Amino acid sequence: MQRIYSWVRPEVRLVLKIVALSAACLAAGWIWMSPYKSYSLFSVLVVLYLGYNLFCMMKKAQDEVQDFAESVKYRDFSRSFNVREAPSEVKTLREGFNDINSTFRIISRERETQYQYLQQILELVDIGILSYEVDSGEQHWMNRAFKRMVDVPYLKTVHSLKIRDEVLYHEIMAIRPGETRIVTLTANNKSLKVLMASTIFQTDGIANKLVAFQNINTALDETEARAWQKLLSVMTHEIMNSVAPISSLAATLKKIVASPEDGNEISGDRADLELGLETIQRRSEGLLKFAETYRSLNKILKPNLEEVYIRDIFETLITLMQPTLDQKNIHLDVILKEPRLSAQLDVNLVEQVLINLLVNATEAVKDAVEPRIVLGASQKNNRLSIRVADNGQGIEPDLLDKIFIPFFSTKKNGSGIGLSLCKQIMLLHKGNIQVHSKTGEGTVFELEF
Repeated sequence: MQRIYSWVRPEVRLVLKIVALSAACLAAGWIWMSPYKSYSLFSVLVVLYLGYNLFCMMKKAQDEVQDFAESVKYRDFSRSFNVREAPSEVKTLREGFNDINSTFRIISRERETQYQYLQQILELVDIGILSYEVDSGEQHWMNRAFKRMVDVPYLKTVHSLKIRDEVLYHEIMAIRPGETRIVTLTANNKSLKVLMASTIFQTDGIANKLVAFQNINTALDETEARAWQKLLSVMTHEIMNSVAPISSLAATLKKIVASPEDGNEISGDRADLELGLETIQRRSEGLLKFAETYRSLNKILKPNLEEVYIRDIFETLITLMQPTLDQKNIHLDVILKEPRLSAQLDVNLVEQVLINLLVNATEAVKDAVEPRIVLGASQKNNRLSIRVADNGQGIEPDLLDKIFIPFFSTKKNGSGIGLSLCKQIMLLHKGNIQVHSKTGEGTVFELEF
């Protein structure tokens, strides 16, 4: 009978016990009201027994649930509930708890694997990562790359970094989410340029800041090396063009002076000597001017920014350039759809850029059948764009990446500093200058502020 009872589902057993207890209570009441009051004590004992049996069943279930809740609280998912020796009332309950613990163990193992995998990846990357709590500054995590960059094996809080590298500490505190900036680190008596980026995220209502540090020394060195190679190539070309004729002419003059024995013959070649010496002097002065130009190109300027209407700049340019354009029969179109278009810029410097571009454009269209230059301005996405376009012969594709290099020029007598100065002025305005050209169709220079 007990074995058969143990096979009954727990919820059915609970219903049977409740029904039995209810029936015993009704029977005890009926006995108490009937002539068989002598059986009242027995009926009460039956009610008490059934009630106690139901209480024990509920208590066992409650204890099992409490044990499971405690294991969940302490994340003890390795615990296994004995099902084989469990009372019949809680056997199904323990089977359910074991299934839940098994699922939790699988999830926990997968999360741990993912965490270890992600941590190993972050340790292997060459980007330094630092994470800390915004309010307290408590350091949560930093990888080996960051430790190597700043030469710090351990940080309890990010504020401890102030003692080791005050500049870096202030940069970390100052950088805003989504912002990037370049910082120079000093570790082991070596300087290192890094690109910083940061973001802020919240966990459990606590703000955390994550800062990434990317080593850009190699990229900067490669870029600088390529720039120097281009610059030295152009400078070597320019200097050799001046030095080679001077050297050849000096050798010729030396022969003239050294060959004759009679001073009268030297007097006969005086005109040649004077012409040769004059040529040497002129070319030498050209080299000095070249060096002076290079020095002026490297001067750091500070723009005097003010709110200026673009139409005023265009009116000045038209007044200045119109006589030259009329003389060369060049048609100038001005496109300015927004007369009140304005921007914060240095008028003198920007006019210098536009004059340079217009002069270059007049040279570019000199062989065109109908020479035409277009000067225009527009604003899109809060960015001002000024364009100077021409219908000249255009620029060869292999020369486009060289025209902004100092001293490089496509003109026979060009100095090669005009466009370099234009680019420097635009950089001072935190802007840029771009060129678009197609051979045989023309060129467009675009200034972006």
